[in-house]
Amino acid sequence: MPVLIAGPTASGKSALALQIAQNSGGVIINADALQVFDGWRVLTARPDDADLARAPHLLYGHVPFDADYSVGHWLRQVGDILANPPARPIITGGTGLYFRALTEGLAEIPRTPPDIRAQAGALLADGGLPALLAELDDTTRARIDVQNPMRVQRAWEVLHATGRSLADWQDATPPPLLPLNDVIPIVINADRDWLNDRINRRFDLMLENGALDEARVMKLRWNPAHLSSKAIGAPELIAHIRGELSLEEARKAACTASHQYAKRQRTWFRARMKGWQPYIPA
Repeated sequence: MPVLIAGPTASGKSALALQIAQNSGGVIINADALQVFDGWRVLTARPDDADLARAPHLLYGHVPFDADYSVGHWLRQVGDILANPPARPIITGGTGLYFRALTEGLAEIPRTPPDIRAQAGALLADGGLPALLAELDDTTRARIDVQNPMRVQRAWEVLHATGRSLADWQDATPPPLLPLNDVIPIVINADRDWLNDRINRRFDLMLENGALDEARVMKLRWNPAHLSSKAIGAPELIAHIRGELSLEEARKAACTASHQYAKRQRTWFRARMKGWQPYIPA
């Protein structure tokens, strides 16, 4: 039976997936929206060479850093894997929408035209999240993370590209690839203080393991509009390399952003994964 492992950043999802794969076999499939991109391997905590040698991994770093990639892209690729899995699927990551699409289904929403996406980006830059949220219906606002610019912009784009709200599309969703009854669903329930300490220590390890060198390479092709640029810590390290922040200032800002992201993840999981088995890390 497939295993699903969801949890906030730095909570030990990958370690648990590796443990299961080594103990009972399996292929680890990525369910993190930022680990799909190449370029930011260290900063997004993609599996290193040692981890890759311990178990097979799929859908990590396979998308160009400057490409668009959506939950629809991911679901189609996972569907192709599940049609003929090389081993027991162990799907792990922190992107709740990926798991929701996998276990509840995903509406086939048409692609957003480039001009609509440009309008959304300009509106977000000029008026911030409130400018986009003001045009969304109550039902859609209740279903999305209204603090997440990517999710809010996506809802706005769907409305303006199709004339239908995101909630309307979701209500016409086809059957899921993996209903919860057909999997072992695990959600990591981590204590806030424990998790924030791990986040801080992990970012320090990232700096030790080459995150600054990675940022120097990415600086040459940096574009904050790229989805891959949403990696926690990327804007801060680029700002440091440009001389806009000291390394300590960049570190503190990145850790704070990661704490805030983890808080949003925990809130999302508590609200939408009540049927999942909780796992409390030691």
